[in-house]
Formats: sequence, C-alpha cells, structure tokens
Amino acid sequence: MLKQRVITAVVLLAVLLPALFASNPWPFGLLTLVMVAAAGWEWGRLNGLAGAAVLMGAVVAALCAAAWYAGLVLTLWPLVAIAWIVGAALALRAGPGGWPKAPAALRWVLGVLMLCAAWLAMTQGKALGLNFLLSVLCLVWTADIAAYFAGRAFGRRKLAPTISPGKSWEGVYGGMAGVLLLAVLWSLADAHFAPASLSLYSLLPARLGWPLAVLALLVLAAMSVAGDLFESLVKRAAGAKDSSQLLPGHGGVLDRIDALLPVLPIALALATL
Repeated sequence: MLKQRVITAVVLLAVLLPALFASNPWPFGLLTLVMVAAAGWEWGRLNGLAGAAVLMGAVVAALCAAAWYAGLVLTLWPLVAIAWIVGAALALRAGPGGWPKAPAALRWVLGVLMLCAAWLAMTQGKALGLNFLLSVLCLVWTADIAAYFAGRAFGRRKLAPTISPGKSWEGVYGGMAGVLLLAVLWSLADAHFAPASLSLYSLLPARLGWPLAVLALLVLAAMSVAGDLFESLVKRAAGAKDSSQLLPGHGGVLDRIDALLPVLPIALALATL
C-alpha cells in the first residue's frame, strides 16, 4: 500500500510540476481541467448518478472550458466565500443523514458550481503569480500535515465523530498553528528574496494589517478542515470509503482536493478585497 501511494505521488508530481512552472498557462489549465472533470464524475457517482456520472464530469469540463475560452474573470469571490462558509456549516450541522434528504438535482448543481468555482479560483490564482498560488496550496497541505501530527500526539476531543472519527479539536488547533508558522516563514522569505509576485502571506498583511491577516489565515485553516469534513460527509452518506480509485493508494481526485475547494475561492476573495 505504501509503495503504491509513493509511486502514485511521484507520477502526479512528475506531471503537475512542469505544468505548474510552465510560463504558458495552457499546460496547467488543461491538466487541472482534466482533474476537475474527474472530480465531477466522482461527485455524480457519490450523489446517485451511477452510470450517468460521466455527464456531470463533462458538464464541469465544458463550463470551465467555456469560461476559460471567453476569458471570464470572476469578481464575485466574496459571495462565493460566504456561500461556502454558510453552506458548509449547514451541511455539517445536518450530518450524513441530512445530505441525502436534499433534492438530488440541488446536490448535482451544487457540485458543478463548487468544482467550477474552485477551478476558476485556481487559474485566476496562478494569474496572480506562482508565488501566490503555491502559498495557498501549501497552506492547505501544512494545515493537513500539522493537524495529523497534533491529533496523533494530543488528540482527545473528537471534532465530528459521526463524519470523521479520526479528527480532533487538538488537530484543528495544531493545523492552525502550523499555518501561522508557515505564514511567518513565508513572509520573511518574500522580504528576503523579493519574488516577482506576492504570496498570500505578504498580500494579506499589506492589505489588512497583521491582526486581520492572522484572523483571515485562521479562517482559511478552518475552512480547509470544513472542506475535508464536507467531502467525508458526502462519502459517508453514499456509503463510500473513497470518492473513487482513480489514484491508486490515494483514493479519488475529490479525496485529494476536498480541502482546496473552499480555500481557493476564499483566498481569492481575501486577495481581491
């Protein structure tokens, strides 16, 4: 299992890194378009579309491609951020039993909108600069890794036992602490190396001041947990362990990007205030 996970991770990095660092936006855009289409297929399977789930993947890809071709630059990120915060809170409060009670059509539409918004946020984030996009991606990865180790070492109080029994409040606090440490180190690196574009950790203090920037980073760390829990809720409601088996040893695409789904639009909202 470990060997399988490592091989998959190496292959993914070998494909992702050249596209990420390419000066032309097309390789990264096409690669992430394929990924978000796969996530759309997984969402359809988890929400009752079964064999027709490929249609949802096609719809997601078509809408994203149309927005890209038209040069659409979404400016309503604050509204998307509010929708994510309120929607995630309502869904998590209802729990796994509440999700199937929502009309299937509503769940399908929400999935399409959620995935398209995340893809647009990712492509617009890259347009703001590689330093910005990497800082957002690393925020999610740092929050996840720090939460894992803090939870293993100190976890006592369960965060959401009916959704994800392994998560604890101590893990959440550890993830937040990891994000704040990352922000300090990254902002110091920005000041020393003067990169071509600002990272999230330099942009927020410059626009909001450090007190509000810290609050914003804590919100982002919390929403990365909410995104993870939300996908776990949908899987539990569907009786699935993973969103799919597209990534051997890692589950599906949704399993890898769940925390990014809310964080990318909220980061864009904060960056464009």
